[in-house]
Amino acid sequence: MILAVGLLLVAVVAAIAVATMLFVRRRAPEGSFFTDGDRASGVFGVLAGGFAIFAGFVIFLAFTTYDQSRAGAEAEALLVVQQFETAQFLAPETRDELAGELACYGRYVIAREWPLMEQGELGDAINPWGVTLFRTIRAADTSSVSRETAFAKWLDQTSDREEARRDRVYGAAGVIPPTLWIVLLLAAAIIFCFMLFFADPAEMRRSQAMLIGSATTVVTVTLLAIFALDNPYRPGPGSIKPVAMERALRIVDEARVALNDEAPIPCDEEGNATP
Repeated sequence: MILAVGLLLVAVVAAIAVATMLFVRRRAPEGSFFTDGDRASGVFGVLAGGFAIFAGFVIFLAFTTYDQSRAGAEAEALLVVQQFETAQFLAPETRDELAGELACYGRYVIAREWPLMEQGELGDAINPWGVTLFRTIRAADTSSVSRETAFAKWLDQTSDREEARRDRVYGAAGVIPPTLWIVLLLAAAIIFCFMLFFADPAEMRRSQAMLIGSATTVVTVTLLAIFALDNPYRPGPGSIKPVAMERALRIVDEARVALNDEAPIPCDEEGNATP
């Protein structure tokens, strides 16, 4: 659906550009509005090159954020599995509590946090199961060497998980400031207006349509690509999905079965605490 909307938008913008060019062409003098076409082409090359360089910089910035968010989501999911393994070396009552709470943490990420990230509305909200996990581990029995070692390892993994979550959440609201968007849109508008001055009634209509239609399509697709990378969780092709966390929860469930862990999970499928 989102892909169809994007293609429709590109088609509409290109159609508007072609229609505008053909309209201007009716009133343009032969040879275009420029008396020196070579000089005008040189100026256009500077404009197009400047836009391409600036857009490339913005794409690099957006892709870096996209990759950081994706890597954060994968690292967070992996750490959930690793913390489940670490919990097996703690006292039985603590181990069972932590296993269930880790499952709830993952469920909350998938069912509650991901929709908010898709809408760019997660903000500074915390995962409540992170607090619950901290309370449980704080009361853990560390009377033996193995339990004390597992306790210290758990705290290290918690810090790593929180850092991974920060990376995941970082790109949810977009990182490209409005100033850069204004510059990009202004540059695109200048290029479009400049191309209208190449309108020439001596040229065939199809040539004039191809001239502005192809350039407008490339600029529009570039802007859409930047928007998609700047909003990595928005629905559409290439958006980041909670695949890693879903896989982590399946691994935890399989491990609990293998370990004969029948302790109830303290939440429903959406991560809401159950009485």
